Amino acid sequence: MDLFIRNADVVLTMDDTRRELRGADIRVRDGQIIEIGRFLDGDGDQIDARGCVVTPGLVNTHHHLFQTLTRAVPGAQDAALFDWLKCLYPIWARFGPEEMHVSALTGLAELALSGCSLSSDHLYLYPNGARLEDTIEAASEIGLRFHPTRGAMSIGESKGGLPPDILVEREADVLEDMIRVVDGFHDPEIGSMCRVGLAPCSPFSVSRELMRDTALLARDKGVALHTHLAENDEDIAYSEARFGCRPGQYAEELGWTGPDVWHAHCVKLDPQEIRLFAESATGVAHCPCSNCRLGSGVAPVNAMREAGVNVGLGVDGSASNDSANVLEEARQAMFLQRVVHGGEAFKARAALELATRGGAEVLGRDDCGRIEEGARADIAIWDVTGVASAGSWDPAALVLAGPRQVKHLVVEGQQIVSEGRLTRVDLPRVIERHNRLLKRLLDG
Repeated sequence: MDLFIRNADVVLTMDDTRRELRGADIRVRDGQIIEIGRFLDGDGDQIDARGCVVTPGLVNTHHHLFQTLTRAVPGAQDAALFDWLKCLYPIWARFGPEEMHVSALTGLAELALSGCSLSSDHLYLYPNGARLEDTIEAASEIGLRFHPTRGAMSIGESKGGLPPDILVEREADVLEDMIRVVDGFHDPEIGSMCRVGLAPCSPFSVSRELMRDTALLARDKGVALHTHLAENDEDIAYSEARFGCRPGQYAEELGWTGPDVWHAHCVKLDPQEIRLFAESATGVAHCPCSNCRLGSGVAPVNAMREAGVNVGLGVDGSASNDSANVLEEARQAMFLQRVVHGGEAFKARAALELATRGGAEVLGRDDCGRIEEGARADIAIWDVTGVASAGSWDPAALVLAGPRQVKHLVVEGQQIVSEGRLTRVDLPRVIERHNRLLKRLLDG
């Protein structure tokens, strides 16, 4: 049966011509948008979009869902990246499968309610029997399109790394499990609801050999690569001291550039590295709220985009952002570029593009991130009749004035949020489970 979205005030398509359609309908069939126009004929389920702005579902290109259980930890509230990590590692070492699953449920619920239809996740620690499928199962329960990545840390404190030895893994075991999760869960087809990537945590927590071997494995399996890169000044100093080069050069030497690679943060990329990323079609997950929270700096997003780098947005972990709202990331990204380059440097529509089409391109999803015939039916419907939009002369400028939660969210043609409520999970029950685990952590 078809699904119709009727009478939208404005549809921001994010298609190749960036059309904005007024009074439009959208027809969805079998997870795909098949028709857009006014007064479409046909029977099926109906969503009334009068008083609403309709956008593609938002795309989150970087997250650590497990961190949803460690928001606002006092010792980490005012720390820069490396000290922040050292504060939180001992807490994360106490996690297990239940903590991973429930924290992912909570984080993905937060994303869905704020209009996100496609999220990646970077899970780089596996204590006490935790596995990547703990998060994959959570995404299936919520109904979001999911790009989980099998991360890893292999260099502990005893070998000069940052994480405690209890959280690192043998590299042979890491590679073996990477093969297992790709073979077991990766779906490369158009419309896929789960694509697995490979993602050693960072150059300061894994060896050169694991970075290289992971790149070779990813190319053999046809999956994407992801890691943290050039996040702050400490990151640059570590790379220069340990590897004798900047992070971009290190990445290139080990096969970590190309259209199947996206790096998180990239706050400190220099002009040569930006040119390298543009020429190689390497993507960037820009995480402005986390970068502000940790004092990492302002990423050169304007320069990246002008050079032709694919840039999307990431909420980053809930312990370095303390919330997960892609629209807020778009707003923050716009403001930071204006602080550096002036009030005309970054427009509201451009910020929303990062949150939709831009993120989909970074994740290699040309079937998502836009509203056009043939695209997957990932659609966010925003009620602009409320107080957040009152007085707005341009309700479609959502990053400036408008709601921060969706009225309806459709993913692969299925209604995941209806009238502001999740349709597939009992959210109070999820929060109850989450708070029980939090109490266990607080009680030690």
